Amino acid sequence: MERIKPDTKGRILRAAYKLFYRKGFTRVSVDEIADCAGVTKRTVYYHFNSKDDVIAAVIEVQHLYLMKQYQRWMKPSSNTAPKIVVDLFSELHTWAEGPEWLGSGFSRVSAELADMDGHPARRAASRHKAAVETWLADRFEATGASEAGCLARQVMLLIEGGISLSLIHGDTGYIVSAMGTAERLAAAAARCH
Repeated sequence: MERIKPDTKGRILRAAYKLFYRKGFTRVSVDEIADCAGVTKRTVYYHFNSKDDVIAAVIEVQHLYLMKQYQRWMKPSSNTAPKIVVDLFSELHTWAEGPEWLGSGFSRVSAELADMDGHPARRAASRHKAAVETWLADRFEATGASEAGCLARQVMLLIEGGISLSLIHGDTGYIVSAMGTAERLAAAAARCH
């Protein structure tokens, strides 16, 4: 019987994320995941019932990581709705300028699995996007911005649009343009308070 190391599941998830992000969620095989993680295919199935479960677990881990990342992106000076928007979009722009950037994995998995409404990864991606929107609404509300929930939804639309169009066109200027629009919306919400 193969000996399972304590961090084997983590290694599998890290390898799967690396492959999924680079090659796409549906194009990566369990054999590739096992090879990249340095384990056998049987070990992958020891930890996960299916490749779909691996995808969903990767999305959940990324959700936790990114929610912490968003918190780190907020500076002590992120105390007004416009400043929150500028800080957030500036970090998104820096991320998109990176050499390995391929857009939002959450949006990509949803697009790849668009015909599979009940897929656990689509549900996990939806929960992530909803959590980010709620987090933004809470941040905006804490600054006293009017209609914080509505503002958060509008900013989410601009985030998604900026990221998607930057990926499609290979031009991160879309994120910068989205930031300008989001900043104007946030400033208007701040003035209404």
